Amino acid sequence: MQPRSPSRTARQVAALRAAHQTLDHGHLFHDPLAVRMLGADSEELLSQLDTARTPPGRRGFRLFIAARSRFAEDQLAAAVARGVRQLVVLGAGLDTFAYRNPHEAAGLAVFEVDHPATQEWKRERLSGAGIPLPPSLTFAPVDFERENLGDGLAAAGFDPARPAFFSWLGVVPYLTREAVFGTLGHLAGLPGGAEAVFDYSEPPSAMPPSVRAAHSNRAARVAALGEPFLSYFAPEELAADLREAGFAAVEDLDAVRLLARYADHSANGSADRAPAEGERRSTAHVLRAATAG
Repeated sequence: MQPRSPSRTARQVAALRAAHQTLDHGHLFHDPLAVRMLGADSEELLSQLDTARTPPGRRGFRLFIAARSRFAEDQLAAAVARGVRQLVVLGAGLDTFAYRNPHEAAGLAVFEVDHPATQEWKRERLSGAGIPLPPSLTFAPVDFERENLGDGLAAAGFDPARPAFFSWLGVVPYLTREAVFGTLGHLAGLPGGAEAVFDYSEPPSAMPPSVRAAHSNRAARVAALGEPFLSYFAPEELAADLREAGFAAVEDLDAVRLLARYADHSANGSADRAPAEGERRSTAHVLRAATAG
């Protein structure tokens, strides 16, 4: 992102989450605050994403954005049931979880970590939408590429000796590999234990030609916004690197498996089976990693 400017891709992702509520009726992921967070330009943004005006692949990407949020919040709910009471939203953008936190009564504290400029912009959006800041929320301004995550969280009151859940969506592709593993290494070393959900993409060379072309177009768009894609990972290598970093459990779902998990027919068990040889797969992934602590 440009220095002293809010993330422009965060605005686009927020528009996709809102469009899922209006165009898809929120059937994968219900977020009653998504449209309000867009502010005065919500009508314009949503009209640009209207199904009649966008190709089928664009709808698939919108559903992936919704499903990855659903997956992260489902995993968080399971963590809260196990006693976790700290959530860190890394690169929060216009994420709305903290303002509709269903676990607030259970004592879940939420720390939103993001670039200072993006957080200032978000506060303006929240004020304009009439969405109050809950007492369970703390902002932790951090520039992932230049500042220490541990210092930023400590200043916000995060307790590294207590278990924590980290939601890190729509951020990893825009960071260098060094910044990604610097953050993951920090999480793996937390004495209280950590669980994280993040998304990533396989390298363009792993994509079929049609997907590669669409990805190339999207890469050009985000680069023009000053937020280029910087990191790609091969699933097997990433899993090995995570275990070497200190994560004991790794669950990796490509977009096809992720969407199948939440499909209407998922009750028959098909959502959890591995695709057979030659079945369609995706190079977009959501991954859950947990330490043994």
